[in-house]
Amino acid sequence: MKEVFYFFPESVDSPSTEATYTIRVARSVRKSCTVHIHGEMAWVLLFTRLLPFSHRLRGTTIFLLSLLLSYLCYCALFPEGNSLFPVQKSGDPMPSCQRADGAKRRLQKSISCLLPLDVRTSGGEASRPKTDQRPPSALHIVLNDTPSPPMSNLKFGNKKLPNAIIVGVKKGGTRAVLEFIRIHPDVRAAGTETHFFDRNYDRGLEWYRSLMPRTLESQITMEKTPSYFVTKETPHRISAMSQDTKLIVVVRDPVTRAISDYTQTLSKTPDLPSFQELAFRNQSLGIVDMSWNAIRIGLYALHLENWLRYFPLAQIHFVSGERLITDPAGELARVQDFLGLKRIVTDKHFYFNRTKGFPCLKKPESSGSPRCLGKSKGRTHVQIDRDAIEQLRDFYRPYNVRFYEMVGHDFKWE
Repeated sequence: MKEVFYFFPESVDSPSTEATYTIRVARSVRKSCTVHIHGEMAWVLLFTRLLPFSHRLRGTTIFLLSLLLSYLCYCALFPEGNSLFPVQKSGDPMPSCQRADGAKRRLQKSISCLLPLDVRTSGGEASRPKTDQRPPSALHIVLNDTPSPPMSNLKFGNKKLPNAIIVGVKKGGTRAVLEFIRIHPDVRAAGTETHFFDRNYDRGLEWYRSLMPRTLESQITMEKTPSYFVTKETPHRISAMSQDTKLIVVVRDPVTRAISDYTQTLSKTPDLPSFQELAFRNQSLGIVDMSWNAIRIGLYALHLENWLRYFPLAQIHFVSGERLITDPAGELARVQDFLGLKRIVTDKHFYFNRTKGFPCLKKPESSGSPRCLGKSKGRTHVQIDRDAIEQLRDFYRPYNVRFYEMVGHDFKWE
C-alpha cells in the first residue's frame, strides 16, 4: 500500500513555509483518496508529523487541518468510488464535472456527475465494446444528446378528441347539463364553447384537440356548443371526425325557448324591436317568421332529420330542459347511463335555489359556497302577449308531434 503522507515537511520555520505547507496539503488531498488507507494509519502518520511543531501553527491552519482530517477519515471509510474529487485518468471517458459550456451542457454534465462510473462510461464512443447490456435509462438518453420526451408525457393524461358532444340547443339548458355532468370523476370537459364545427373548422382537428382537457384512458372528453344542432354542415363534420361520437341534445318547449332567447338578446341590445315584431310576419293572420333564428331553432324535427343522415338515433340522447329543473338527478342519471358511466351524480349533489328558480350544486367540501349557474341563467323572461304565445303554440304543434314520433318520447309541450 502506498504511503500517502510523504508530502509533510520535516519542520516549519517561517509563515511563508507554513502557507506553503498548507497549499501542499490541499493539492495532495486528491492523491489521498486514490488509494486505500486505513483510518488508524492516517491518524498515526498525521500526528507524528504534526506534534513536533504544533505549537507554532496558526489558528487558520489548525482549522484547515481539521477539515482535512475529517476528509481523510471520510476517504478511509468510503474509498475510490465515493471520492469527492474524482481524478480523470487518461483514456477515461468520464466527462469533466467542472466545465459548463452553456445551460444545456451544464445540465447534462451535472446529471452525469451523479451517476455511477459504469453508467457514465456506457455513453462513450460507439467503437468501444459494449459489456453492459442493460436497457438504457432516462439518464442515458440525456447523456447521449437525444431529444428529451415531450412535456405532455410528463403530465397526467393526454388531450383527446371528444367522445361526447352536447350539440344543442341554445337556451335549452346545455350549460346546466355540462356543469352537472362534469362533477363526475370520469368526465372532463372543455370549459368554453369551441365552435369548431360551425365557425373554426378550417383550423383543423389538431387545433380542436388542443382545446380539450387532459384525460386518462378511463375518462370521457366532452365539449358543448349549442349552435351545432342547427348548423347544416355540423353532422357531416362530426361524423368525419368519428362516427362513434355520442351526441346530447337538450330540448325545451320551443315557445318558452324562443322567449328566453329573446330575453337574453334584449339584455345585450336594449333597442331591439318587440318580440311580436320579430316573431311574426303578419300577427293578425298568424304568419310566423321562420327566418328569425329564435323561431327557427325550435323546429327540432327539421334539424334532427339532418343529423339522422349521419348518426343512428341510438347515438343521440335527448335531455328534457323542463325535467332538468324539476328533477336534475333523474335527468343526469339517464345521461350517465347513455355515456356508459356509473351513476355517481345523484340527488345528494343538488338543491333548488328558489331565488333563481333553478337547481344548484350543493357546496363541495373544499368550497365555501354552493355552485350555481351565472346570472344569465334563470333570469326573468319578458312578458309576451298571451295571444302571441297561443299563435306560436299552434305554429309549433305539428313540428313537435313529428319530433315526438322521431325520438319515441312525448315531451308534453302542448
